[in-house]
Amino acid sequence: MIFIAIFILTVFLYSLVSRRLESTVITAPIVFTLVGMLLYRLPPAFTDLELKRQGLLLVAEIGLVMTLFTDAAHINLKSLTSSRSLPTRLLTTGMLLTIVLGAAAAMLVFPELSWFEAGILAAILAPTDAGLGAIIVNSPYVPTRIRQALNIEAGLNDGLSVPFLMCFIAMALQSTEGAASVLGRFIGEQIGYGSLIGIGIGAVGGWLLAQANHKQWMAASMQQLGLVAIPLLCVLASEASGASMFIAAYVAGFAVQFGFADAGRHSVEFTETWGQLFDFFVFFLFGLIVARSWTQFEYTHLLYAGLSLTLVRMLPVALALAGTGLSRSTILFMGWFGPRGLASIVLGLVYLERQANLPAESTIRLTVMATVLLSIFGHGLSALPGISIYAKRITALNSDAPEHKV
Repeated sequence: MIFIAIFILTVFLYSLVSRRLESTVITAPIVFTLVGMLLYRLPPAFTDLELKRQGLLLVAEIGLVMTLFTDAAHINLKSLTSSRSLPTRLLTTGMLLTIVLGAAAAMLVFPELSWFEAGILAAILAPTDAGLGAIIVNSPYVPTRIRQALNIEAGLNDGLSVPFLMCFIAMALQSTEGAASVLGRFIGEQIGYGSLIGIGIGAVGGWLLAQANHKQWMAASMQQLGLVAIPLLCVLASEASGASMFIAAYVAGFAVQFGFADAGRHSVEFTETWGQLFDFFVFFLFGLIVARSWTQFEYTHLLYAGLSLTLVRMLPVALALAGTGLSRSTILFMGWFGPRGLASIVLGLVYLERQANLPAESTIRLTVMATVLLSIFGHGLSALPGISIYAKRITALNSDAPEHKV
């Protein structure tokens, strides 16, 4: 109870000064991660809250499921198409190159890793975090086109990372069951069933919500809860069928829009309130776990973390944006601000839950932790200075520069 009480007290205290902190480099992930790390210094009686993998995984999975559904429901497909010159490049060429380069860097830094283990690490760390990048995407000093591109990328790449991760995990299990059978079952159950569940529940749920709303059967205050029930139904259906709850929730976020056009607005309203508690709690527990594992970190984990946040991210972004006419400052800005956070934490837990018992499990776990930790503080502390420097650079650009196009 003391453990939960400290978390609730932290939420309360943070809420009191949240507006003041918006103008500083102190972000919510920094606050809750630090409190979690400091909590490790308390007597064991205060921190032994059955901190088992199952409990943390459940909280983290629900948080990611809600995030995936909200991100997909919030993305207007028409706006994605109209902005395709930037977001589509980042989500296709940029993301594929990030995974390939991330796997290559992993095999270079950790020679003991097999190629599929390196792929697992790269897929876990491929998605960026919209929450950690909130300062960037909400800043009026950053051109609208750049903000939208980063926001759409962060909103969609976490869902796109899931199939890659599952494929690499399936390949890791091939030694015991055979590659064809493992991959075939994975495609059929994880991706196939997950997509069908997402389309079915999302489309039908969205249509029913729209009809109830049109006939004025539904109270306005219940629209959010009705919408939130859709990804949770996807979780239950996925658990029963062996499908991926993440793929199901992600697809449902798109499918619900066909019947309920206001899904994005209502889902965002939920995420901005209760949904944030999941994120805060994950970072809170992440801080405690990092503190407990502090003595296990080696220089190679930090070396890869640095490469993942710089070269592995920035080079693919630069190649993906080649030919767009964007300035060097813009490409550098977009390359650096690709923070790793909630999605990487949850995908790391999902990998551990698969119990593949790979030789490099400890290496993958510690490297993911080091990368997310470095990102939380590195991107959080550099956000405001980075915006300030970038704003000065783009003021020198002509009014017809690609950055200012809508």
